[in-house]
Amino acid sequence: MTQNSDYRPLGQSDIHVYALGLGCMGMSFAYGPTDESESLAVLRRYFELGGNFLDTAEIYGPYTNEELLGKFLREIPRESAVIATKFGFKIENGIRGTDSSPANVRRACDGSLKRLGIEVIDLFYQHRVDPQVPIEETVGAMGELVQQGKVRALGLSEAGPETLRRAAKIHPITALQSEYSLWTRDVESNGVLATCRELGITFVAYSPLGRGFLTGAIQKLDDLDPSDWRRTNPRFQEHALDANLKLAEVVKRIAVRKGCTPAQLALAWVLAQGRDVLPIPGTKRVKYLEDNMGALKVNLSKTELSEIDAQFQEVPVHGERYTPDMMRLVD
Repeated sequence: MTQNSDYRPLGQSDIHVYALGLGCMGMSFAYGPTDESESLAVLRRYFELGGNFLDTAEIYGPYTNEELLGKFLREIPRESAVIATKFGFKIENGIRGTDSSPANVRRACDGSLKRLGIEVIDLFYQHRVDPQVPIEETVGAMGELVQQGKVRALGLSEAGPETLRRAAKIHPITALQSEYSLWTRDVESNGVLATCRELGITFVAYSPLGRGFLTGAIQKLDDLDPSDWRRTNPRFQEHALDANLKLAEVVKRIAVRKGCTPAQLALAWVLAQGRDVLPIPGTKRVKYLEDNMGALKVNLSKTELSEIDAQFQEVPVHGERYTPDMMRLVD
């Protein structure tokens, strides 16, 4: 399996994952109504198509997304799946801020193992950097879990270059997960992507479809369910949404010419950034999963990549990627 070009190594570890991971958050959390039977169908289809890399977190629900994956994992051989999950928040009658204390690291790991029904977590991420706890303490506690055989590899999410370097001095960091797409390219200019490459860390790109926006499926706020978290996101507010539609039009126009869907073009662009960049698009529907997986057959030339960049530079992105409170959690 690892010889197939569709599989890539995670950092310096011996773990190999499919080039397109599957972000599972929306199956239980944030993006409107959920359907467990359809979510299980998505998971089954993903593995039928060759996928093996599932991304979850204890706060997705909280807890219910890990439980959903636990049900699915009972259906397949354990070695056929690479499971990534995250910790880093106080969860008491809801989410109550960050907590990456060693005690919470241990609590979260044991809870995730139980909900997922597995004996070892393949990739254990700190979900957000905790300003109250030195990263050395957190990664030290995470490293102890590796020594105990509960975790195979460590990751961070939305961590800056300095934090990455400090963490890597304590224990090898295998992956960094941060937002990255055609409309969120901060990591190219803030040193994060360069630091990952310097340290041999795989960059895992979440929301590579711009939270679904780059597919062209969202044209107005009413296209989102009343319970959908995106309704509070600055980029989806009426004035910003109208302006940002020009970005979706650019993707659609180039995709039509390329003979692929907008989703496939947006994912192919992320895949083209390097074999050390792994997008993890999420979906709740089999038809969208199958569309996304087709991105692996879309090859973009240097000329096409330059054209995409040029066209996107002409259309500014309107709105921050998170509300101010959530942006404060980005290192």
